Amino acid sequence: MAASMVLQQLTSLKVVPSMHNLSARRSSLNSAAGLRIPKASAAQSLKMAVVAEKKKDKTDKKKKKKGDTVRTNATSAQADSAAKPVVDFDKLGFGLTPTAKMFVATKPRGSDEWKGGLVPYGKLEVSPAAGILNYGQGVFEGMKAYRTAKGRVVVFRPDENAKRMAAGAERMCLEEVPKDFFIKAVMDTVAANVDYIPPLDKGALYVRPLLIGTGPILGLAPAPECSFLIYVSPVASYFKGGITPIDLLVSTKFHRAAPGGAGGTKCVGNYAQVLTTQLSAKAEGYADVLYLDSVEDKYVEEVSSCNVFVVNGNVIRTPPAGETILPGITRKSVIEMARSEGYEVREEKVEVSELMTADEVFCTGTAVVVVPVGSITYKGEKKLYKEGAVGPVALQMYTRLTDLQYEKADDPFGWVQEVPLP
Repeated sequence: MAASMVLQQLTSLKVVPSMHNLSARRSSLNSAAGLRIPKASAAQSLKMAVVAEKKKDKTDKKKKKKGDTVRTNATSAQADSAAKPVVDFDKLGFGLTPTAKMFVATKPRGSDEWKGGLVPYGKLEVSPAAGILNYGQGVFEGMKAYRTAKGRVVVFRPDENAKRMAAGAERMCLEEVPKDFFIKAVMDTVAANVDYIPPLDKGALYVRPLLIGTGPILGLAPAPECSFLIYVSPVASYFKGGITPIDLLVSTKFHRAAPGGAGGTKCVGNYAQVLTTQLSAKAEGYADVLYLDSVEDKYVEEVSSCNVFVVNGNVIRTPPAGETILPGITRKSVIEMARSEGYEVREEKVEVSELMTADEVFCTGTAVVVVPVGSITYKGEKKLYKEGAVGPVALQMYTRLTDLQYEKADDPFGWVQEVPLP
C-alpha cells in the first residue's frame, strides 16, 4: 500500500482517549510516540507502525445470514467501516477470525503516559531488532467478553487481568499499563467489535491483550519502547465437544518452569517451549500434557495452558500459584465459588501418585473454562475417572461459572462488568 494511502487512512482515524489522563489531542496516532506511518523509502521502519489491512470484498456487505448471525448498530469506532461481518457462529471453533478493530498504544521507556487508540485490524510493522523478536520481551493476557441473557455485553474480571499484566511487566522489564488504561482499552476494543460477539450459548469474544518490547535493541537490555495491543476473535470451546472429558499425559522428560524463573508470569516464552511435548502427546491421542515440578519431579504443577484441581470427597486441592505456576483468574474464581458452595479448598502441593487415587480431576483456564479430566497416564499407568464421564464437581463448577458469566444467574461476587455501548 502506498505511503500516501496509509497516511490518509491513519490520519482519518478517531483515537479513543483513555481514562489515564490521555487527551484526544495527544492521543492521535500521528503524534503517538513510537507509531510512525511507513515512508516509501522504508527509512522509518525502525519504529512500530500499524499497516491497515485491505477492506473486505464489497460483496460482503450484501451477504446476509439468517439465524444466529448477530447484527447490531455499528459503534462510533466502526463508523469508518461500511462492511458488516458475516460470521457463522454455529461453526466456530477456537481459532482466529479477523475483526474490525484492534487497539495499539506505545510508550517510550521512562515516559509519563501511553499514547494510541483504536485502529483497523491489520498487520504490524516492527524493527527486526525489536526486543520481543530478539529476547522474547513480552507478556500477554487472555480474557473473554460475553453476550448475556440480560441482553448486555460484559467482560469477566478485567481488573484481575490488569493486575496480572502489571506483575508480568515488572518481571519482564516492560512499561506498566495502568489498570484504568487497561480496562478502558479492553472496553473500547470489545465495543468496536460488538458485531463479532457470538449470540448467547454460541461462544464468546476472546480478548487478547499484548504488552511487548517493540523498540530496537541490539545488546541484551530492555527495549527502549513498549507497545500495548489488544485484538479479539469470536470463539467456541477450546477443546472439541465442549464440556467433554479430556485425556492427559504426564510428561516424564520435560518441565514447564523452574524455581527462580518466570513460570508464574504469562510471558511469551512459557508457551512456545511446550509445543513439542504437546504435539507429541496429541499424536498419541492425548488432549494435552500435565507437567511436574523440575526439582523433585513428583509434584503436579499445571497443564500446558491451564491449572489443575484434584477432588477427594468434599476436599478440592490445587497446587499453589507462585513462581512456577501461573495465578489463573479462572482458577481463583473456582476456588472462591467452591468455598461458597461448602467445599474445603486447599492450595497445597499434590504428588503425582495422588492423582491415581483421586475421585475426580479437572482443569481451569480462560480458554478451557472448566474441563473435566477423563484419564491421566503416568509412566504407562492409566487412571480413568468417572469411567470417562464428566465428574459432578467439574460439572457444578462449570455450570456455576458459565451461568454467572452469561448472566443466567446472579453474580454475588461482582465479577462481570458491562461494556458501555453507544
